[in-house]
Amino acid sequence: MPLLLAGTPIGNLKDATDSLREALAAADVIAAEDTRRTRNLITALGIDAHGKMVSFFDGNEAERVPELLAELQEGKLVVVVSDAGMPTVSDPGYRLIHAAAEAGIEAHVAPGPSAVLTALALSGLPTDRFAFEGFLPSKPQARRQRLDTLAGEQRTLVFFESPHRVAETLAAMRDSFGALRPASVSRELTKLHEETKRGTLEEVAAWAAEGARGEYTIVVGGARATEADPAAAVAEVRELVTQGVPHSQAAAQVAQATGLSRKKLYNATL
Repeated sequence: MPLLLAGTPIGNLKDATDSLREALAAADVIAAEDTRRTRNLITALGIDAHGKMVSFFDGNEAERVPELLAELQEGKLVVVVSDAGMPTVSDPGYRLIHAAAEAGIEAHVAPGPSAVLTALALSGLPTDRFAFEGFLPSKPQARRQRLDTLAGEQRTLVFFESPHRVAETLAAMRDSFGALRPASVSRELTKLHEETKRGTLEEVAAWAAEGARGEYTIVVGGARATEADPAAAVAEVRELVTQGVPHSQAAAQVAQATGLSRKKLYNATL
């Protein structure tokens, strides 16, 4: 039997697919990110599921893989589900699908809703080329370093963030990418209180600072493609600083206008 990755609703139970229902009903083993949530989902959907359920989350994924591989090699149907959305997308599953492929075990996907694509479609930002960055580092310095490496990325960027960090993350994006970079922030996707805020990073950062609830997906427009003169950009940063603009803000402002790296402009003008 194959390994099956099944997408679950990201908020609205009506988005549960027939493929998901059939997979959960037929599974010999259900590998769930949160067994309690998955049992609640099965009950809410009225599914008659008899498979053994095991926990399968970031903390035990590596040690659980050999056990699940053994189940697959015995011919059992193993279905992997995350709390919401597609397994492996900032959720467990990558290690297992990789190990299964190396072992020659067949794998399939029962597609389902995706917060990444839903927020991207709602953002109003270019969707022809985009990059998913998942969760940023929680520590401020590591987060700033990651954002600085992305400042010149011309593709639309998609991030996940928790409610207790979304305000500081958006403020850090504003500082690294520039206050005028377009962005969209979606919360509680497909749920009753779904909300999407669009604007510049300055505007959405101020909005989030007023209070954040729910899970967030952040979409940020890519850097503009320009043939900027680095020397002229450095001179512009220095001029802004002499006018009283804080150094970091001046570097971010010129980076936004030119597409050059904020970090490089900042360091060049120390």
